[in-house]
Amino acid sequence: MDKNIFYRSIPKVDILLEDERIQNAASIYERDTVMDAIREQTEYVRGLIRTCDEEETIRREIDNLIPDIIRRVEKMHTPDMRPVINATGTILHTNLGRAPISREHMARLAEVACGYSNLEYDLEAGRRGERYSHFEKLLCKITGAEAAMAVNNNASAVMLILSSMAKGGEVVVSRGELVEIGGKFRIPDVMEQSGARLVEVGTTNKTHYSDYADAVTEETKAFLKVHTSNYRIVGFTEYVGIDDLIPLGQEYDLPIIEDLGSGVLIDLSKYGLTYEPTVQDSIRKGADVVCFSGDKLLGGPQAGIIVGKKKYIDKMKKNQLTRALRIDKFTATALELVLQEYLSEENAVNKIPVLRMITKSAEEVEKSARRFKRMLERKGLKAAITLQKCESQIGGGSLPLERIPSMAVGIRPETMSVPELETAMRHLEVPIIPRTVNDTILMDVRTIEEDRMKLAADELKQIL
Repeated sequence: MDKNIFYRSIPKVDILLEDERIQNAASIYERDTVMDAIREQTEYVRGLIRTCDEEETIRREIDNLIPDIIRRVEKMHTPDMRPVINATGTILHTNLGRAPISREHMARLAEVACGYSNLEYDLEAGRRGERYSHFEKLLCKITGAEAAMAVNNNASAVMLILSSMAKGGEVVVSRGELVEIGGKFRIPDVMEQSGARLVEVGTTNKTHYSDYADAVTEETKAFLKVHTSNYRIVGFTEYVGIDDLIPLGQEYDLPIIEDLGSGVLIDLSKYGLTYEPTVQDSIRKGADVVCFSGDKLLGGPQAGIIVGKKKYIDKMKKNQLTRALRIDKFTATALELVLQEYLSEENAVNKIPVLRMITKSAEEVEKSARRFKRMLERKGLKAAITLQKCESQIGGGSLPLERIPSMAVGIRPETMSVPELETAMRHLEVPIIPRTVNDTILMDVRTIEEDRMKLAADELKQIL
C-alpha cells in the first residue's frame, strides 16, 4: 500500500476553506476556531495513515474529513459538563457528581445565583455580614453544636481544623484510622500540610486507651478520631470510641477532633441500614470539633462542614487559610436549602434525593422497575427486556459493606453487541450510564429518578 497516495489526497487548508459547509461554520463560529479544527482533524488523519494498514478505514476518514471538521467545531462550542442518567445503582457515585440536588432546590439556587444576593450582607444591620450566617444557626439547631462553618470539602476542613488548633504541635491518631480518600489524598499528608505533626498510636486492627494516654507529651495539641467511613476492618479488632476518649482529653485539657467523613444527620438504621454514627451523637458525647462532607449522606453540595465549640470555630474563621478554602454563593445557598429540610426528618427523607433513594423500599423499587419495563416495551425496541433482582450500593466512601436489595431492567440487544450498546448509551445527548452483567445491560432503577425514565426510554429508542 502506497501511503503517499493517501497523504496527497488530504485537501489543503485553502481548498477546505472554500467548501460551503466550512464557510457556513466560519460564519457561525470564529474563523480561528474553524482553522484550529481543520489543523487538528487533518493532523489526526495523517496520524491514522501512518499507523493504519486498512485502506478502507483510511479512505472512510478522508471522505468524512469535512463533516468531522464541522463536528470538531461544534464540540468546541458545546459544554463538556452535562447531565447523565445514573443507572448504575451506586447512589453516591463519585465519578457522576455524588449527591444530586433536588429540582426544587436548584430552582431556588438559580434565582439567587442569577443576580446579586446577601451572601455577605446583613440585611437587618445594613452592613457587612458573614457567609456562614445563612446556615450556621440551622447546623447548630440540628447538631446541638455551639458554632459552625463550611469550607470547600472535607479534606480542607481537616486541614483548617489542624492548622487552627494544632499547628506546630502534635496530634495523636490511631494507625487504624489513617485513611486514604479519593484521588490518593491521605490523612497523614493533609495533616502535614496543616503544619501539625502526626503521632501514630496502636496498630492497624487494635488501638487501646493506654496507647493514647502514653502518647501525650508537652507538644500534644489534640486527639484526632477519623471515622473509617470508606472501609471496615473486621475480626480481631479493638478501637477507642469518642466517648472513651473524652475523659482523657479533659484530664490533659486537650480537644477531641472527629472527622466523620460521611456526615449523616439521621439514624439510617431505622430504615434497615447499618447504623452509622451521626454528627449529633459525636457532639452529644463531647467532641470539641466535628467535620464531615456535604455531598455524601447529607445529600447536599460539595463542602467540608465544621461544627463544634465556638472558641475553636471562631479561631478557624480568623485563620488566613479560610479565605483560600471558603465556599461560594452557590454552595452557601444549596447548604441552607438542604439543611432546612432536616428540621423535619420526614421532609429530609422525602425531599433530599440521596435519602429518598436510600430509604425507598424494595416494593417501591419493583413497581418503578415494572413501570420502566413497560415504557421500553411500548417503544418496540429490538431487544430482550427483562426484570432482574440486583443490589444497589451507597458509594462515595460511605457504608462500604452496605448492599440494598433493588431491581434492574435488563436489556439484551438483537441488532448489536452489548459493548456496542453500552458505548452508544454513553454517547447519547443525555448519556445513560448502566452496569453490564452476564452480557446484559442492567439499569438499576433505584438511582433513576421517575422523571428521567421517559427520557431514557425515548433515547434508547434512538439506538434500538
